[in-house]
Amino acid sequence: MIVMSGQVWVSLISLGGVVLGGVLSYLVQHRTQRSAERAEQQRQQIALSETRRAERLALLERFIEVSAEAERCAYTRPSDWEDTDAWYLATRDVMYRFWVADRLIRIQFPPPVHDAAHAHFLDLNRTVWDGLPDGESVRDYLEGNRSAFLDTARAVMG
Repeated sequence: MIVMSGQVWVSLISLGGVVLGGVLSYLVQHRTQRSAERAEQQRQQIALSETRRAERLALLERFIEVSAEAERCAYTRPSDWEDTDAWYLATRDVMYRFWVADRLIRIQFPPPVHDAAHAHFLDLNRTVWDGLPDGESVRDYLEGNRSAFLDTARAVMG
């Protein structure tokens, strides 16, 4: 067996130290980069979640506003009206916006929220165009599905 000189051993040990230091440095940098990437993904996910929540709140606000306008139309519904009456023209526009708001709820929310919103929409649509039997209150007729919609929306929004 050949005996290695002290300088060779020192060189090999030094080279091993450099290799070990390089591997450790690579591992630390790799782990730090992965950690930074995960933190960025989390930040983006949180930002996306906040944006979606804001969009949903805006849709709920729009639906509730136009629902209130449609209720006012139901309260002011004349017993007889024509397609040229001011009430009909204003109500037609309100109900179209209400229909659009209902469809947007369907797009942005899970089925239970849309189902509750749609039931409220159908009640209000029926009340506006067909009226209610004598002695029946608009407020009382609409209260059940309106409350169900609001409760379901609140549960989903947390």
